[in-house]
Amino acid sequence: MVSYFRITLQRSAIGLPTRVRAVLKTLRLTKRTSSVFYPVSPTIAGKIMKVKELVSVEEVDRPMTKKQVREARRPDAGFFVERKRGDGEGERLEG
Repeated sequence: MVSYFRITLQRSAIGLPTRVRAVLKTLRLTKRTSSVFYPVSPTIAGKIMKVKELVSVEEVDRPMTKKQVREARRPDAGFFVERKRGDGEGERLEG
C-alpha cells in the first residue's frame, strides 16, 4: 500500500531567499495552513528537507480532498439540536 506525505505550510515565505520560495512553489504551497498530499518518494523528501523549518509533515494512508481536510479541521459545535421549535408538537399557546 502506498503511503502519502501530508505537507502543511506553517510559516510564510516572505523575506526568504528565492530558492526557498521556488521549492514551496514546486510543492504547490502558496498560503499558510494550506495542505498538499504527495506519495512518499526520495524526490519529495529532498524538497521537504529544503523547507523543513517552514512546514509540518505527516505520513498518512490516503490523500484527502479539500472538503475532507476542511471537515477534519472543523471543531465540534459543542451542542446538538434535539428538535426545532414547533416540530410536530401541534400545540399552540393562545393567550
